[in-house]
Order: sequence, then structure tokens, then C-alpha cells
Amino acid sequence: MDTMKNKKILIVDDEPEIREMIERFLRKEGFFRVYTADNFANALSVCRMEKPDAAILDVMLPDGDGFSLLSSIRSFSDMPVLFLSARGEDEDRLLGLGLGADDYMVKPFLPRELILRLMAILKRVYAAPVVERLPVFRLGSQVIDLESATVQRGDSEHPLTAKEHAILVKLYENQGRIVTSDALCQAVWGDESFGYENTLMVHVRRIREKIEEDPSKPMYLQTVRGLGYKLLAVQEAR
Repeated sequence: MDTMKNKKILIVDDEPEIREMIERFLRKEGFFRVYTADNFANALSVCRMEKPDAAILDVMLPDGDGFSLLSSIRSFSDMPVLFLSARGEDEDRLLGLGLGADDYMVKPFLPRELILRLMAILKRVYAAPVVERLPVFRLGSQVIDLESATVQRGDSEHPLTAKEHAILVKLYENQGRIVTSDALCQAVWGDESFGYENTLMVHVRRIREKIEEDPSKPMYLQTVRGLGYKLLAVQEAR
């Protein structure tokens, strides 16, 4: 099941037709924890009792307004809010966004657009960040694990220094292609990289001692004279 469809959604609008239409479209899209309220007081009560994950708030309510409702909600909840309003004035839109609303739509609206905007808000707020794992790859009999910054040679494990790791990451990202010495220095030392070419050579030599069968005759991390270095295309280990 799409985890976003499991979120609790509150609809606050004093017009029954609009409440029912939004609820119908939400349920059609797979949302099943949908709550409704027709005024300020009921909406606040639902927020405190059910703790919705997001709310669609009408600006004009019979016993208050959506802006004041949002201010009250913010005293105990940071849930995302999408405003609906029959008024499209810039001042209202800016006021709503300034109070911390995540989006603002003007009536009449397309239900499909409302759903898309709500989904965008939910994904932005609740989607787990994608964590890119660094690769593990083989160079001959050596296994290079960039995630743990180690090189496995037979039964022994050799740690990579921070600089060696940064160099290998840059070369891996461009495997099979020439990476200039300037680009490698920039990746390792940043804006202060000028004049580090000789130091780079030292780090490359130390990397070769860990990843090459014969560091004096490198097969995998090759020098391209006058340009830089190239890491041969690798075999992924996972």
C-alpha cells in the first residue's frame, strides 16, 4: 500500500457539496482515513482528537476563518495545510502562506489538481529521504567498499584515508573516463586545491598500494600523461 494513502486527512469546509466532493475524490484515490468538519470549532476538536496528518482548510467559515484556525492549530501541531478560498486576492494568498500554509488554491478548482497538490505536500513532508549507499566493487581480487572506506585483499582489510576515499569516489563516478588532476584536486581539497598536484600523486601511489597487484605496474588506476587519471570500468560486487 502507498504509505501516503495511509495518512489522516481533514477536510474543513462549510459547504456540504464541496466537502463531499473532496472526500469522494480522496477515497477514490485510496485515502481511507478521511475526516470532515463544517466549522472552526468542530475542526479544532477533530485536530485535537484525531491528530490528522494534513488538512484542507476553507478560508471562510461560519464561526471564524481558516487563517485563525491555522494559527490555533499551529499551537499544537505542525501538520501541513492546504487552503481553499473563493477569494483569489494576493493578500489572502500571502497571508495564508505567511502563516505557514503549504499551498493555496482558489475556488472553483479541479479536484484532480487538488489531489495532485495534496500528494506533493505529503511526499515533501513525509517521504523518507533517499539515502544513496556508496558502491562496493571489485578490481581483480580486491574488493573496494566505498561505504565503509576499506579495501579487502584476501584475508586482510586495508582502511582508506579520507583523501584516498574522496579520490576513489571521484574516479568511480567517472570510471572508464579520464579525470583531470585539477578535477581530482577540486574534489578532494575544494576551492583551495591549487598547487596540490604533487600531493595528489602521493595519495594515488598509496591507493595503488592497496588496490593493485603490482603498484609499480598499475592495471586499474592508470595515469594518463599530461591529463590526469582513469579508473578502469569496474565489476560491481553488489
